[in-house]
Amino acid sequence: MYPRFSETFIVTEILALEEQGADLEIFSLRPPADGRFHEALARVAAPVTYLPHHLKATELWQVLRAARAELPDLEAHLDELLAAAPDDAAAAVELAAQVRRRAITHLHAHFGSVSTTVARLAARVAGITYSFTAHAKDIFHADVDPADLRRKLADAAFVITVSDYNLTYLRGTFGAAADGVVRLYNGLDLDAFAHRAALPHPNQDPAIVGVGRLVEKKGFVHLVDALALLRERGSAARLELVGSGPEESALRARVAARGLGDRVTFHGPLPQGRMADVVSRASVFAAPCVVGSDGNRDGLPTVVLEALALGTPVVATPVTGMPEAVRNGETGLLVPEADPVALADALEYVLSDHDAARERSAAGRLLVEDLFDTRRNAARLQARFAATARFAVAATDHRAPEAPAVGPAPDLAGVAR
Repeated sequence: MYPRFSETFIVTEILALEEQGADLEIFSLRPPADGRFHEALARVAAPVTYLPHHLKATELWQVLRAARAELPDLEAHLDELLAAAPDDAAAAVELAAQVRRRAITHLHAHFGSVSTTVARLAARVAGITYSFTAHAKDIFHADVDPADLRRKLADAAFVITVSDYNLTYLRGTFGAAADGVVRLYNGLDLDAFAHRAALPHPNQDPAIVGVGRLVEKKGFVHLVDALALLRERGSAARLELVGSGPEESALRARVAARGLGDRVTFHGPLPQGRMADVVSRASVFAAPCVVGSDGNRDGLPTVVLEALALGTPVVATPVTGMPEAVRNGETGLLVPEADPVALADALEYVLSDHDAARERSAAGRLLVEDLFDTRRNAARLQARFAATARFAVAATDHRAPEAPAVGPAPDLAGVAR
């Protein structure tokens, strides 16, 4: 789905790639589900095409009939198309036709689930290469089909994943099929997240902020319980939650049951600029993420990187790639997941020792500048696209091509591991 309100990292990547000179087109499987948009969307130059979805039988035949003239070898891929869901097959055929029509040389999908299913099929039908970025739910969720993911990993020209944790898991689980996986962190536009070192605010009760969808894996239920413990210890801390989701009613009920109604603010979803203002004014940012009962978990939440960039002290849990950004005692504090007592202890420590919090805040900003700058990371991704394109052209010309490196391409040292 493009644009999706919660997926700011994709828009950030698109903008950075365009700044690098990449000639992009965007294909979306679904139209946006709500009318909220981030300001940065206005700067995206790439055109957007929405692929067919929920087609009637007659519409499906129309897609196939129209595509056949542009895809003369379509029948060779009929078995694979028939094995896919009808919507995915129709989207793939239409995308393949668009690829041929517009002379597109490579497809890249975010998430190894349905978007990569369509990109893979379209690339095979159109005779081009594809790649994808694997995040978290598309790797760890109980619904992930290991055989399907293995096939995608093996077929792709390369695969990006967003943390060393993910990289180790994919290579350990899928062996040689994951040889083409490289780690490249999601980047931030550091100009939009200037360091503000938001510590502390006089004449104001200390604010703890949590940002994200109100779902199990964010662990906000434990944050509410930690706030109740802080109140029992005499703290005046309050909690601000930014986001919405299916657990909102249960969280509001828990807040009421703990008698915290006057200390918790539910902001709902906010545009990126307003969210940054809330985070920068807070005394501490909490990311009490957990592994969900269905295996779902965060990879390395972009909003944690944003908090580090802004200079708001971070308390988090060591779920998946979190320790790669929140280095315990250096750039933030880590506590065990689903442990409200440990979470309350860490929050209390941040709120009481301002000097130590400032030191971690400064270190967090430096780490983000070093590893998570979107311009630098987009240049690495663009280099990999370019290497793949050169290999494809050489192969088409029947020359002896040099395969695109799985190891470091230009400025890729430390990325391909």
